[in-house]
Amino acid sequence: MKFLDQAKVYIRSGDGGAGSVSFRREKFIEFGGPDGGDGGRGGDVWIEAVNGLNTLIDYRYQQHFKAQTGTHGMGRNRAGGKGNDVVLKVPAGTQIYEEDNETLIADMTEVGQRFLIAKGGNGGFGNAHFKTSTNQAPRRANPGLEGQEMTIWLRLKLIADAGLVGLPNAGKSTFLASVTAAKPKIADYPFTTLHPGLGVARVDAREFVIADIPGLIEGAHEGAGIGDRFLGHVERTRVILHLVSAREEHPGKAYKTIRKELAAYGHGLGEKTEIVALSQVDTVDADERKKKAAALKRAAGVAPLMLSSATREGVEEALRRLMAVVEEARAAEAPVEDDDRWQD
Repeated sequence: MKFLDQAKVYIRSGDGGAGSVSFRREKFIEFGGPDGGDGGRGGDVWIEAVNGLNTLIDYRYQQHFKAQTGTHGMGRNRAGGKGNDVVLKVPAGTQIYEEDNETLIADMTEVGQRFLIAKGGNGGFGNAHFKTSTNQAPRRANPGLEGQEMTIWLRLKLIADAGLVGLPNAGKSTFLASVTAAKPKIADYPFTTLHPGLGVARVDAREFVIADIPGLIEGAHEGAGIGDRFLGHVERTRVILHLVSAREEHPGKAYKTIRKELAAYGHGLGEKTEIVALSQVDTVDADERKKKAAALKRAAGVAPLMLSSATREGVEEALRRLMAVVEEARAAEAPVEDDDRWQD
């Protein structure tokens, strides 16, 4: 299944059914009067966040969704039925934008959340509705109201607790594969990762979700390389693990390059809690490791974590540091229950 995190969709709710013009015509009943029923309401268009989806690939093959028109009213005071609704099922974390792709309509953050995006048109009144003491045989009925139509953008932002950032070949996919059951593509060339990946890491009997995005390069916010389009997937994370490869000639410069891209992207990424790690330390000798760590410390302002996914050096410590930040954020976000047992 291909990963698709953005889709443009046309939706239209159903038109209301027309009211009926009808009169009773039964043997031996004179002046039977009007009995035209009302039209039914048109179907609505809903968006629902469901479990089991992690991509918008379904909307690559179908971009038009129209709810059913309400049934027209009929004689004998029979009202028309409501048109069937249309439900667009999306992964949790999907945002709905207007056609300009900037105005946010709704943010579907929880499984089971539903949002009414387009309401169906009301059905028209039948002629029975217009009967009065002075107009006992009305010959008019209302047409149903038209439904709403619009073009919207669906934009998926993965919901993860921790995010991995770094230059291409910094060891992000290798780290993800070593601490989770995810199986990202791993190879010794840049931009091996073309799409974001998710994995569930476990440490000290606790779990959290890690997101891996394609590597950034200098000028990514201007479209260089794959660009920064996938940075949206770490917007919702609580902590960032910034990996800088020990094979980099200038680790400090590599660190500053990524920090510059995060700041240029905005959306609060530059202010997120960051854990800095010198990765792939098994590829260099002790003197080189010490020298690279010192350069990275000068650039980042903190002592980096020594990390090697191949030898598992520093992996457990990295997971524990990430878990500590995640648990602190979860505790801060948890609702406080009122306890009035000790109140008079």
